[in-house]
Amino acid sequence: MLFTGKGGVGKTTSAAATAVAAARAGIETLVMSTDAAHSLGDALDRDLGGVGGVPVDIEPHLAALQVSGRRHFDGSWDVVQGYMVDTLGALGVDPLVAQELTSLPGAEEIAALLELRGQAESGRWQLIVVDCAPTAETLRLLAFPESLAWHLRRMLPGSAGIRRAARPAAAAALGFPLPGPEIIDIVRRWHDDMVAVHRLLSGDLASVRLVTTPESVVIAESRRTWTSLSLYGYAVDAVYVNKILPAPSPQAEGSGESASFLRSWNQAQARGISEVADSFAGLPLVRSAYLTREPIGPDALAGLAENLELGELAGADPLAPMASSPMEVHRTSQGFELALRLPLTSANEVGLQRRGDELILSVGEHRRIVSLPAVLTRCRVAGARVRSGRLTIAFVPDPDQWPEALLAAQAPGSARRTPGSEAK
Repeated sequence: MLFTGKGGVGKTTSAAATAVAAARAGIETLVMSTDAAHSLGDALDRDLGGVGGVPVDIEPHLAALQVSGRRHFDGSWDVVQGYMVDTLGALGVDPLVAQELTSLPGAEEIAALLELRGQAESGRWQLIVVDCAPTAETLRLLAFPESLAWHLRRMLPGSAGIRRAARPAAAAALGFPLPGPEIIDIVRRWHDDMVAVHRLLSGDLASVRLVTTPESVVIAESRRTWTSLSLYGYAVDAVYVNKILPAPSPQAEGSGESASFLRSWNQAQARGISEVADSFAGLPLVRSAYLTREPIGPDALAGLAENLELGELAGADPLAPMASSPMEVHRTSQGFELALRLPLTSANEVGLQRRGDELILSVGEHRRIVSLPAVLTRCRVAGARVRSGRLTIAFVPDPDQWPEALLAAQAPGSARRTPGSEAK
C-alpha cells in the first residue's frame, strides 16, 4: 500500500497511522519510507537511520524501515562502471570526466525498489505500507522499473555464439571493447529485477492511496497524479483528504473577525471537498480533521486512525486492495480490445503510436512504452477512443500473421482457445 501526495499534505502521517492501526489489529506490518526527508522516523518518534537498512521494531506486529542508499548493488555497479570508463577512455575521454559521467543514474530509486521487493518476498509481512516521496519523485520512482527494464532489454545480445565469434572483429571495427560475459550477466540480472518489481507493484496485491487537502492547487496536482499513475499501470484505491478545519462552535458564531475567518475557510474547504468527490468519483474518500497538535508516536498515530472518517473503507479488509486492474484485454466480435484506465483525460491529451510489438502512450509530459500481450502482437490497431476515463484500443487480427484456421477458431461461438499458444 503506497501513500503519495504533494509535499505537506500529511502523507507520512497517513501512512504511519494506517500502519499502526493495522499492527494493533494483529497484522504483521512493515512501514517503510522512500522519502529522502526521513520524516517517517520523526512521526514514529524513533531513529531509523543508524541500522544500515534493517527494519526497526516499533511495537508488537510493527516494524519501520528507512531505505538505505546504494547498499543493494553489492559491487555490481563498480564492474559496469569500470567497463564504461574504459570504453570512454578508448574514445579519448579524460578518465576523471569519464568517472563523473558514469556515476550511477537513479541509484536511490533502484535501491528503494529492490528493498521493497526484498521485503515483500521475505514472507515476514502481511502488509507493507510505503511512505513515498512527494508526487513528482514518486512518479519517477514508479515509472522507473518498466522504463529501465525496457532499456536494459535492448542492451542484451541475442545470441551468445554470435557474440563470441564476432567479438574481436566488432571490437576492432568500433574502436572500443565490447562488454564481457560478466557485464552481460549483471545487465540481465538488473533487467529481471526491474521486471519483477514492476510485476509486484502493478499486480493485484498492490495499490496506491493519494493524499490531498481540500485546496484547489493541491487537488489539481492530485488529479494529474491519478491520471499519470493509471498511465503507468498502477491502481489507486482510495483518496485521503487531510487538514479539514472544524466548523465554528455555536459559542463562536457571530460577527467577530476570528469567526468570520473560520467561516470563510469552512466554505472554501467545503467547495474543495466537493471538488475532490467529483474529481475522484468511484474512489473511496477518507477524511481527516485538522489536528490541534502533531500526532507524534504510535499512540498518537493510533488515535488519528481511530478518528478518520473512513466512508466506504469502513469495515474493509486492509489486506485486500479494492481497485480493479488498470489494464485489461477483452475479446470482441472483430478481434480484441485493450482497455487502460486513464481518468480525467480527454482524447486530445492522449498520444498513441505503434512500434513493432510495443505501444507508446503519452499523456502530457508522461510517456509509457507498453509491451503488448502476445495475442496483440499479431494484430493491427484498428482504432482508439477515450470515454468515461478509459482508453480503449481496438485490434484486429493481421491476416499475414494469423493462419485461417486460427482466425476461424477465434470467431464468435467457436471453441475458446488461448491465442499465442500455437507454434509459430
